Amino acid sequence: MLLDERRQGDVEQARLRCMRYSAAHVLAAALTELYPGAKFASAGVDEFGFYYDVELPEALSPEDFPKIERVMAEIMQGKYPFERSHWSRQQALLYFRERGQNHKVEMIEEMPEAEVQPYAEQQHFPQLCHAHDGGKWPDEVPVCSIRGFVDVCMGPLLEQAGEIGPFKLLRVGGAYWRGDEQRPMLQRVYGTVWDSQEELEQYLSRLEDAQKRDHRKLGRELGLFMFSSEVGAGLPLWLPKGAMLREALEGFLHDEQLRRGYVPVMTPQIGLLDLYRRSGHWYKYREEMYPPMEVKPREDSEPDEPQGEVYALRPMNCPHPIAIYKSEMRSYRELPLRLAEFGMVYRYEKAGQIHGLLRSRGFTIDDSHIFAMPEQLDDEFIQVVDFVRYVFQALGIHQYRGRVGVRDPLSSKYIGSDEVWAKAEAAIARALEKLNFPYTKEEGEAGFYGPKLDLLFSDALGREWQLGTIQVDYNLPERFDLWYIGEDGERHRPVMIHRAPGSVERLIAILIEHYAGAFPVWLAPVQAVVIPIADRHIEYANKVLSKLVAAGVRAEVDKRGERMNAKLRDAQLQKIPYMLVVGDKEGVDEAVSVRLRGNENLGVMLIEQFVERVQNVVKERRMGL
Repeated sequence: MLLDERRQGDVEQARLRCMRYSAAHVLAAALTELYPGAKFASAGVDEFGFYYDVELPEALSPEDFPKIERVMAEIMQGKYPFERSHWSRQQALLYFRERGQNHKVEMIEEMPEAEVQPYAEQQHFPQLCHAHDGGKWPDEVPVCSIRGFVDVCMGPLLEQAGEIGPFKLLRVGGAYWRGDEQRPMLQRVYGTVWDSQEELEQYLSRLEDAQKRDHRKLGRELGLFMFSSEVGAGLPLWLPKGAMLREALEGFLHDEQLRRGYVPVMTPQIGLLDLYRRSGHWYKYREEMYPPMEVKPREDSEPDEPQGEVYALRPMNCPHPIAIYKSEMRSYRELPLRLAEFGMVYRYEKAGQIHGLLRSRGFTIDDSHIFAMPEQLDDEFIQVVDFVRYVFQALGIHQYRGRVGVRDPLSSKYIGSDEVWAKAEAAIARALEKLNFPYTKEEGEAGFYGPKLDLLFSDALGREWQLGTIQVDYNLPERFDLWYIGEDGERHRPVMIHRAPGSVERLIAILIEHYAGAFPVWLAPVQAVVIPIADRHIEYANKVLSKLVAAGVRAEVDKRGERMNAKLRDAQLQKIPYMLVVGDKEGVDEAVSVRLRGNENLGVMLIEQFVERVQNVVKERRMGL
């Protein structure tokens, strides 16, 4: 992409962010007028809109949106200005305490003693936003006001409300104050705003389509997975059809790994806490980990048994294959050693962050760890990128981009020396140059032990999801004292590549939404349903089923006492690729009448012809039927 094109895109995004942040404050001003006693927490913006967290005397619903939107439109049409100023800390605390705005009081009391810098939009595109001139917290508090509503405000604002484009309130949800489950639950009101009515309508249309594709909705309707309060929030239970979908996907990945020289391993889902301390995962993930488990000695324990060991559910798999590598002295002749595992990990995500399979508390990572000599690193990285891109192509995923995550120079969360980080970043750059693979480079997106290439997929709504990550790591081999014997007979340190396409759960959620549940035949949990026209045809239907199953086709018989058309309609709703109608004539001819889920009628085929068709479609992983 040309630099001037990129800058123009940055300008557009900055302007939209200013507009959306301004719209959030207009929303708050409207709520103040409509709901006396409203207590405001904080506003935010994202790629598509804005929100405000607020404590109200009553629960909002979408039926309340029209009256709120009318007041917001009135403020915008009145072109009320956003007035910015700085108050002393004492003045701000007095103002908000007198009005019972306890959330704002807490924000002011906890403001850091640091120089306040304008948002990036205000720094780089001052012509777009109404900027404050900086200040020092906690002595100076930046505030803004519009039509009598006063707020603590650091964000980028327009000059006046009339510059805000067409908008729409979307939904209301719950959000804990400060994201803490022990704090009050607030109402989060979401909205969106765009430059033109046409863009707004296009977005609302995409949003409606995305809601129809929502994997949680389709997961229930298609019988793929469920959640149970008796089992625990964020812990998915895979139903038979969902399990078949997972097996098809994992089988494809497993076979492709074997073809590319990976060897499978299996490791436990728990480990000694000291293992994760040594790797650094404890310090990275401890806020999201389940509490450690101390195993106290039993009364009948032997004298030499370990006493008082502490275990943890693993937040990542990495230390376990490292232990396998370290279990014996390795030779350069064994490298690269590619270990692959579908490893289950656990993270105690906050309740408000759980989102179906996209963000759960227990999930499976298709994890590979490659141990290589430094001189093998470039070629191995190229091969891993080729592997991930092949998987994307097979899954019908084409809209994705590359992002190289490097260290944030101002952060102290990373481990390792500048030297090894420079080597790792240079290796990724060389590999991508050889591949002629376009990417952006973004600070702060590295893993805590090494830089990485992320592959980000854009879904039907334009949201980006990380579906693959490839990380170069010189640090964990050092932390765990890994070696191999080189051709010179001396000990040398290997380098690691971590490869994972994200969790299997997230990948399936994205595929559900990508295909709206109508999976390619090779992934479909049920590839064909046999529909007997009448009860007397059930015996022949079972015979057809036996032949299909023997040939490796995932199939079932609909034996319900419904009419044939009702069975066809239900099979279409279940997104089953093939519907095989059988009656008297088909039974005599050893045939089936084939219909597709798109309602196309392929006519009568011999059973063997149909089996051959399905096998070819599956073997070639065709998108069509």
